[in-house]
Amino acid sequence: MAKENTAPLKGTRDFLPQDVRRREHVLAVVREVYGRYGFEPLETPAMERLETLLGKYGEEGDQLIFRVLHRGAELGRALDKVRGRPAPGSAEEARAAFKRDELALGDSALRYDLTVPLARVVAEHQGELPRFFKRYQIQPVWRADRPAAGRFREFYQCDVDVVGSKDLVCEVEVASAVCEVLDRLGFDDYRVRLNHRALLRGMIEAAGVPLAREVEAITELDKLGKVAPGEVRAALEARGVEATAAARLLEVVAGAGLGGAALLEALAGAVATSEAGRRGAAELRALLALAAHAPCGRRLAFDPSLARGLSYYTGPVFEVQVPDLAGSLGGGGRYDDLIGMFLRQPLPAVGFSLGLERILVVMAERRMFPELSTAAQAMVLRLEEATTAETLQVAAALRAAGIATELYPNVDKLGKQLQYAESRGARLVAFVGSREAEAGQVALKVMATQAQHLVARDALAATARELLAR
Repeated sequence: MAKENTAPLKGTRDFLPQDVRRREHVLAVVREVYGRYGFEPLETPAMERLETLLGKYGEEGDQLIFRVLHRGAELGRALDKVRGRPAPGSAEEARAAFKRDELALGDSALRYDLTVPLARVVAEHQGELPRFFKRYQIQPVWRADRPAAGRFREFYQCDVDVVGSKDLVCEVEVASAVCEVLDRLGFDDYRVRLNHRALLRGMIEAAGVPLAREVEAITELDKLGKVAPGEVRAALEARGVEATAAARLLEVVAGAGLGGAALLEALAGAVATSEAGRRGAAELRALLALAAHAPCGRRLAFDPSLARGLSYYTGPVFEVQVPDLAGSLGGGGRYDDLIGMFLRQPLPAVGFSLGLERILVVMAERRMFPELSTAAQAMVLRLEEATTAETLQVAAALRAAGIATELYPNVDKLGKQLQYAESRGARLVAFVGSREAEAGQVALKVMATQAQHLVARDALAATARELLAR
């Protein structure tokens, strides 16, 4: 018989104990910092209604949503209905038929991100939430993307959002929370790239790109840094942007680089004829001035090439960059219209998301993790079947004293058990043989020094704590 393929699905990963310990180390920092900023925890279902997700991320984002098919007889009826429809004529009819058939075959999907589910929650529970809802959410999301280094189909996001305020201090708050997380984890060479969707619109207008092509232009500009400018220019032209307008846009966007107030002022002059451009530049000036008094100030760097391809962004946008990662460690921005799509009335919001998997990849490659001990500090050995009851009592007493304790499952040679305890990182071992049981004692051995102590059963917990403290 051929061996069954036991590898995880492409774009997903198994997390072995050491991986989980590293993940929990990062998440403990994330939760502590987010909580200190006053963000409250939120969780939402893995699946959402398909109609909730579609139309929120742009054309490319919608294509990456994992749909969930109907089951059983319901799927059979849907397939019969789809098969019975006449073949579409034009390409436009084919696209419309494809969308219609998708909705017929399944009406739910795995969440693509945590922002749209937040918008739905706010619309559903508005009367139960505070006026200014500050939430953090740490859960997995799924995207039918092409896997690559640091890019997975299933991955955790660590989001912070402020709902209910248009004030730019909210941008400073979410960016500062993210920066504090990265600082605490040991990152010292990251930059938070910053731009504004209104300034980007001003640059698009100044370049002569029709606003009807704005979404397509932003989608392609978002690929700068991942593909060559020439490829972006060709893609812009393929999407209907006139060649000279595409060249002008790339000249402004791709050639400016990172900078601060001086670069912003230079670009503000270039977009002075655009109302959106003037508004974007003014808000970025104000944001940079506020950030100078907060933890994120020294990390922010204005970058006119930053686009953030998701359609729901309306104001400032962020992206965290480190030198040795092609993608980003996280990103976010203001999305004042998204919640209004559910509420039918405007409600401003801004958020920032860290990608846990990418943080873990970079930290592992850079060897940034501290020494993370195994779950058990102590191991109880089994020398004889006759003392199994005493062995179980010793393990229970150590655990009751708050000492994480592993029980060796088999009766085995002492040397073999000690070797295993060392491989598991146990700092202390305990065992009870016939002589110890008769004397009402327990043998404790400190693995680092090999020093052995015989202690009375009623002194076991106190002695074990003292030896571990040394």
